[in-house]
Amino acid sequence: MSNDLRIGFLGAGLIATYHSKSLRRSGVETELGVVRAGVYDPDRERAEAFAAAAGHRVCDSEDDVLDSCDAVYICTWTSEHPRQVAKAVERGLAIFCEKPLAITTAAAEEMAAQVAAAGLTNQVGLVLRRSLAYNWAKHLIDDPAAGRVMTVVFRDDQFIPIQGHYASTWRADKALVGAGTLLEHSIHDVDMLRFLVGDIARVSANTANFHGHDGIEDVANATIAFADGAIGTLTSVWHDNLARPSLRRVEVFCERRHIVIEGDDWYGPVSWTDSDGATGSLEGEALEAVALPLLDGSMNPDGEFVRAVVEGRPAHPDFATAVEAHRIVDAMYRSAAAGGELVHLSR
Repeated sequence: MSNDLRIGFLGAGLIATYHSKSLRRSGVETELGVVRAGVYDPDRERAEAFAAAAGHRVCDSEDDVLDSCDAVYICTWTSEHPRQVAKAVERGLAIFCEKPLAITTAAAEEMAAQVAAAGLTNQVGLVLRRSLAYNWAKHLIDDPAAGRVMTVVFRDDQFIPIQGHYASTWRADKALVGAGTLLEHSIHDVDMLRFLVGDIARVSANTANFHGHDGIEDVANATIAFADGAIGTLTSVWHDNLARPSLRRVEVFCERRHIVIEGDDWYGPVSWTDSDGATGSLEGEALEAVALPLLDGSMNPDGEFVRAVVEGRPAHPDFATAVEAHRIVDAMYRSAAAGGELVHLSR
């Protein structure tokens, strides 16, 4: 690898733009020496617009990008991820892959095995792992004064992302995306449930399809039993209310503390009430002041990916972390297909 880290992009849509801007905000380009290498997208005009804004060079193929970089962002539709990751592994590249890793859990497991066997730095786009709000909530949950977690109520809703500013029409095509709101969107939520509470032992789920796109559920509801004895629910909805682009509300009931995350996924507020009547609420800069040290001073997932690559160490969350979320989502789908039958997750 040269002194400058060359970063390429496969895909130049909304999520690629998010990561590109996040890299710029992180400051790693000047701090560590990052070169914007090639970008490829089947939509040439989109690739050109992305390149003009971000400083990349438009390539004529995936191979051109992969041959021109040391680390690659894979920000394409889900069905393409396994093939593109395999090509990146062949070249020994560091890999940042958007979530979900793949349409099937088996494919996700194979991807994780490939990058692990090759010893490559790898990270997945489960970006809420660096959220100030969720990390502060975890701090409150883990505090012995809170007692054990008893139950969690997790609701996630957004307008179906084939419209509005998302405009990801491919999310209505089962061949490209695999499934609907549970896999494509709420894999974030499943990951956060594991992060906040712990391993999940069994699930029961139901799904519904109101928009009529084949194989694309737009409502999912799951009852969850955690390995430590806590229970919870997850509700995920894709609706048509464009006034609600992406909103979550999470309530965690511990034995002696009630915690609520709402508003902004990153900056809260996070509120809590203790059994002695003490209350608290933090958001914005006040939340950042207490939660940023929990993240070693960085809430930017893209900056941390680059630092890991440059330092030759593992990144986080990695493919193996994503596989655990895939297995839970897969269990929820199997339950829904069996009319809500209880499904146990084997360890």
